[in-house]
Amino acid sequence: MLTLVILTIVVALIFDFSNGFHDAANSIATVVATRVLRPSYAVLWAAFFNFLAAFFFGVKVATTIGKGVVNPEIVTQFVILTGLLGAITWNLITWYFGLPTSSSHALIGGFAGAALARAGIEGVILGGLGKIALFIVVAPALGMTLGLCLMTLLVRALWRQPRRPLELTFRSLQLVSAALYSLSHGTNDAQKTMGIIAVCLATAGLLPADYEKDFPLWIILIAHAAIALGTMAGGWRIVRTMGMRITDLRPVGGFSAETAGALTIFLATHLGIPVSTTHTITGAIVGVGATQRLSAVRWGVAANIVWAWVLTIPCSGLIGAVLYTAVRLAGAQ
Repeated sequence: MLTLVILTIVVALIFDFSNGFHDAANSIATVVATRVLRPSYAVLWAAFFNFLAAFFFGVKVATTIGKGVVNPEIVTQFVILTGLLGAITWNLITWYFGLPTSSSHALIGGFAGAALARAGIEGVILGGLGKIALFIVVAPALGMTLGLCLMTLLVRALWRQPRRPLELTFRSLQLVSAALYSLSHGTNDAQKTMGIIAVCLATAGLLPADYEKDFPLWIILIAHAAIALGTMAGGWRIVRTMGMRITDLRPVGGFSAETAGALTIFLATHLGIPVSTTHTITGAIVGVGATQRLSAVRWGVAANIVWAWVLTIPCSGLIGAVLYTAVRLAGAQ
């Protein structure tokens, strides 16, 4: 049993690394596209603030993942392990095609799919899944609205200012907004892996059932370290899609998109809702682009991204279910 627990934790950290790798685009695409930072410096900047998030914002999202998606009574180590493998598989598929899908929703889908394969509809908590599904729409819509409003306010307030000094000012400000966004990304996304590791240990009897009351610091630190290392590795295919193919960005637009995305994610983290940082920043970028003119947004690219969003939970769920079924048929479960 202990060997299986260790294997599951290792796979969870591999997922966390793939999350950072896959979602590097969320943290650095805008700051790279506006040429405020070189890619190599941008990933270091983002990774630092991904890790720094370990010391802020509590563990509400981790608790939601651990207890609010799948019925804890039916969870086994193999449900967790096959769910993680389903999420990792979907991350790699979408990374290969350069699609900025949600690692968070891949994890939720894989975990729920494995639980469904084990116990049917009783294996999942429909209320928790419904709240997450609602924020598939709410998070990007809020990000887009805030991005559009902030960009509009800045353009109207500063349109008479000389362009060159303004560009220099927002290049500096974008370092701050990129840091805030990376901080928000780390605190929401790393908590998902924290929740999986905690429920793995609780299932094995190595943590109390009420682990959220005294969440182990070592889990928090290794989860944030893994996502930070993944961010440093960078997912360059997705960076190109996020930063250069949706719309053309300048420093004021990058600042607006990152600030809008960060505010949205901080709100969700405060509420304990595991949102997609990918969806959120994409919505913010679209909102910023739409302030120029509707044609400034490449809607064909955006439509492909939306389709990938819609398919993430069912596809990762299907992979998780197939893997769990294979394990059960092999007699391991």
